[in-house]
Amino acid sequence: MYGQLMRVRVVIAAAVALAAALAVMILTTGESRDTDSALNGSAATVDLRERVREFAAGVAERRVHHEPTRAERGAVADGVGLLLAGERERAERRLREVGYAVTALKDRESGRSYLEVADAREQADGSGTRGWGRVYLDRNGAPGWSVQVPHPVADLDTELLGAEVLRGAPGGVLILAGAHRDAGETDAADVAHRTDTVFHQIVRETVRRGLPGLQLHGFADDSVPGFDALVSSGSGGHGEAAAKSLVADLARQGFAVCRAWSQRCRLEGRTNEQGIVAERYEVPFVHVEFNRDSRRNPALRSRTASALGGIAQQWR
Repeated sequence: MYGQLMRVRVVIAAAVALAAALAVMILTTGESRDTDSALNGSAATVDLRERVREFAAGVAERRVHHEPTRAERGAVADGVGLLLAGERERAERRLREVGYAVTALKDRESGRSYLEVADAREQADGSGTRGWGRVYLDRNGAPGWSVQVPHPVADLDTELLGAEVLRGAPGGVLILAGAHRDAGETDAADVAHRTDTVFHQIVRETVRRGLPGLQLHGFADDSVPGFDALVSSGSGGHGEAAAKSLVADLARQGFAVCRAWSQRCRLEGRTNEQGIVAERYEVPFVHVEFNRDSRRNPALRSRTASALGGIAQQWR
């Protein structure tokens, strides 16, 4: 009788232990899902292009640029790098150190989901901005390329073109400068020609991770008469194949294009700092200048965005 009683007790103890283990597993799984849900959050539905337009309008109005410290530049770039690696929780902690935040968005037109990295200190009335810029990351695929806008407002509507390129092809990262190129002192906000900016450090982080880049600029129609676009691979040749492919597509659509590798073109981007760092890492970089009509006219802008998106698709 005593032996039977002990065996019953052993069976009951084992059953209790198994039930406890299952309970812990269920609770842990539920907690993990809750954590994932909290990180993903409920995405706000927006028109991505209009959101970028509103941001650029603030850049135009305020013309503010506070020069970041090396630590501040590094923190924002580190945060973006962690997002590229899929580590959102760590990214948010790093970005909070310098007053930046991550917001989940869904684009109303394309249906795509994005993460917006923006200065949390910037208020609705524009106060608090430091002019360091924003980043938009596509969440619909692994990151594979970037589109860079160093001179929003100064190169009118390049920011809208960048938004349209991003929404037109998966796996993109849109990097927007946050100040007019004439803001600040001694060209401190001319990010295409400086390495001590948040913009440059973010681009460098994407390049370090192997992401090729398209950089968008604009020129006045009368400054380079006879051409709609100027295309270059910047300071090196790693982007030349992509640049030639882009020229062919633009030409098929009726654009007159100056080819920097075979013609004398102004505004070739040879001293562009982001192109220089891309060449150093042997990563493709394409520098593109568009005339005013190609950026202002919605139909023409859509065609240029389509051609640029084709290059992004090739890179993926």
